[in-house]
This record gives sequence, structure tokens and C-alpha cells, in this order.
Amino acid sequence: MKKTIAVLLLFTGLFIHAQSVRKYSNEFMNIGVDAAALGMSNAVTAFTGDVNSGYWNPAGLLKIEDSEASLMHASYFANIAQYDFGGYAKKIDDRSAWGVSLIRFGVDDILNTTQLIDSEGNIDYNRISLFSTADYGLTFSYARKPTLIEGLQYGVNAKIIRRVIGEFASSWGFGFDFGLQYESNDWHYGLMLRDITTTYNIWAIDEDKYNAIKDAVAGQNQEAPESTEITLPKAQLGIAKKFDFHYDYTLLAAINLNMQFTRTNDVFASDGVSIDPALGLEFGYTDLVFLRAGVGNFQNVEQIDGTRKVNFQPNIGIGFKYKGIQVDYALTDLGDQSAALYSNIFSVKVDLSIFR
Repeated sequence: MKKTIAVLLLFTGLFIHAQSVRKYSNEFMNIGVDAAALGMSNAVTAFTGDVNSGYWNPAGLLKIEDSEASLMHASYFANIAQYDFGGYAKKIDDRSAWGVSLIRFGVDDILNTTQLIDSEGNIDYNRISLFSTADYGLTFSYARKPTLIEGLQYGVNAKIIRRVIGEFASSWGFGFDFGLQYESNDWHYGLMLRDITTTYNIWAIDEDKYNAIKDAVAGQNQEAPESTEITLPKAQLGIAKKFDFHYDYTLLAAINLNMQFTRTNDVFASDGVSIDPALGLEFGYTDLVFLRAGVGNFQNVEQIDGTRKVNFQPNIGIGFKYKGIQVDYALTDLGDQSAALYSNIFSVKVDLSIFR
């Protein structure tokens, strides 16, 4: 019963007040994938090197040995919203690789009460129907290692965005990412440019059903929303290094600088660029057991009394790897230090060569 018309209005509001260019657009594509990465607060741009690199930095696809597949599931907002990811990647040769992945973020079985009251003013519960609102991101990735610069590799993503709000509205979007990785003296450097050409979403709105919402909810007399959304570019710069101790123990330390080219609530903000740092650590034992921790999402949040406080999001995680199968778990926003809600995230990654 929680999923009432209020949820419909929430999701409708995501585009009702949209302008042609928005500071926050297609935000479901920025949540992140893979419990291992999320346990490290997403600070993986520099060293990511598996099937999930198609999301984090497509240049990392070159590090897979054969072919890999991955799945992830997470629940948000007291299990109302479901977030799922699946990916596949394959090595083409020593200097190239490709991958494909799909993200879905959705709320299902929402009550549509816009027709609850008939034309004579009677309440008829049989007129209640169910609908879903969902966002999909399909990404095709390609990575290549040039011959001129040793240790350098790059990758590109082509993204197709599909957003659906029941029968009320839907959109298609298209965009591109570009990533670089460079390794020298055991140091890893990475750069990920998201939506480098800006990502365009074109909305199609069912005017009859949109008008039905306005008529059903008092005070809803807005004009039809903008039909175009533009997602502005973002950049992620990362540095990482892995330390080995007595062959059995390893420590991976990584830092990310997540940049948006507009003023936001990030801890370092200006009119030209805003920066949100993230730090991640992974302790490994014999490449079998992994413990992870990270902190990120540093935000300046205005309090009730008008003062500002820096909120942050601490994450932890654990992983197990055996014979090409890796299972990971992450608990995000440990202790509720940020405005985000905590989530339990599970993922599995499989080296498909073990089945041959």
C-alpha cells in the first residue's frame, strides 16, 4: 500500500520540472555496480580490470584473460525500488576487448488511483490498476591498447537509455563515455569521462493520461514538461597502488576525484567545477578472501538552523573468490552518516573459461 499515487507524482516530478539542461539527469546511471567496487566507495577508476569495467572504465576490459559475466542486485527505499545489473565481456586479442551490460532501476506494482473516482463521483476500487516505472541503461564497450605508449590503454562506451513511467511517458537517450588507464612502476592511473558529448533524452508524453493526473490531483495545473533532457559531462580521476606482504597478503589503496562541471553540494565546489573525493581500501588474503572499506560522497548539507555540515558515506564489504567464481557483499552508508539510505548489495562474477 506504500506504492500509491504519491510515488507516481514523485517520478513524474523528475521530468515535470525539467529544463533543457539539467544538473541532475539519468542519475540511476551514477549509482555504481559491483558490490566489490561499492564497498570501496566507487574509488576504482584507476585499477578496475574485469567485466564490470564496462561501467567503471572501459579501458579496464583489457585486463580480463578470456570472458567473464557478472550479476548484481540491490534494494533501495525499504525494498520499494529494485536495482539490477548484468554484464558480459570478452577478450578479442592481446590488444582489444569488448563488453555489453544492462542496468535496470525500477519500482513495480505502483497503484494508479487516477481513475478511482468515476464520472458520477463514486469511489470504485475496481478502477485501480498497477503500473511500473523503470530506467534502463544498455552499454556497449570496446577497449584497445595502442602500440606506441607502453602501459596505456583506452576504452569507449556507447549508451542507450530507456526510461518508462507506466503508460504516462517514456524516453530514449543516447550518449558516449571515454576512459583511459595507465600503469607505471606498479602505480595505476585512470581517467573516466562520462557523457562526453552530453547524453540526450527525448521524452514522449501521453497527453490524455498526463491530463488525467492533473485532473485527479488538486492543484496540478502545470503545462506539459520539456521533451528533451541533456545530461552534462562528468569526469573521474583515479590513482591506485597495490602492496604485497609476504606473498599471501595484499593491500590495495585507491583514491578518486569525482568532478562535475557545475556548482553542486560537493565538499569542493565552484562555478566551474565541483569535486567529491572518494577513498577505498581492499585487504586480500591469498587472492581468496577480501575485506573492503571506503568513504566518499562528501556533501555540504544545510541544516535547519542555516549552518552547513559536511556529510559523508562510509561503506564496507567482503568478498570470496574460488576457482574463477567471486561472490561479493557490500553495506553502503554504514551508520547513516549521509543523506543516502543504507543498502545491502550482492554481486557475483564468473570467469567463463572455467566451464571449458
